[in-house]
Amino acid sequence: MRMSRQFIVPVAAAATLLSGCATSGALRRATEAQQAALAQQQSQQQAAIAAERAERAATDSALRSDLGMVRGDVQALRTELQTLRTDFGAKITAMQDGLQFALPVNFAFNADQVTDAAHPMLDRFAHVVQQYYPGSKVTVEGFADPKGSASYNLNLSKRRANTVRDYLVAQGLTTDQINPVGYGKTRLVIPGAWGDKPGAEQNRRVVFVIESAAQKSVALVTPEQP
Repeated sequence: MRMSRQFIVPVAAAATLLSGCATSGALRRATEAQQAALAQQQSQQQAAIAAERAERAATDSALRSDLGMVRGDVQALRTELQTLRTDFGAKITAMQDGLQFALPVNFAFNADQVTDAAHPMLDRFAHVVQQYYPGSKVTVEGFADPKGSASYNLNLSKRRANTVRDYLVAQGLTTDQINPVGYGKTRLVIPGAWGDKPGAEQNRRVVFVIESAAQKSVALVTPEQP
């Protein structure tokens, strides 16, 4: 039995319409799924950003706590350290075990007295320690030029470290906080320079190292090297 032409055409048209509806529905569902995936991705990104901000805030809070900063902030400490560089020629170096301050605190030949020229920089150093590193240990390392015996220079370097310790204590630090040590004529800045020879005063020096439980955090706020 044959279908009439009049019947076949409407059936074909209906099939085409249904196929088009199915295709449109599939596209709509695919678009909706794509939009949902995009929205989920954006939500995840926002959550990650929020988590990162919270972690950064917690890290900054821990940094401030570790530094023992009772006043001021990290930027203020950066400014103080940079002032030590520019005003006094300090060399500040971050180390694994702390922060080293090489201030130009030098001594006359065979002498252990703190010179008047060293007072301003020691005053500023004491202020920085009190302001930003309360409770931290400060090691004062004393050195001597190569003239004389090793034992004599070792004792001389210890006396220099002790003299600087006493001066810092007079500025408000505590004896328990400061550890003076002497290294004699080791670690010479200018090998062979002693007495009035050029650079000899750089061998007759003290170096400061701030050591504490927060030493790694302290290193993070070291100003950039010039």
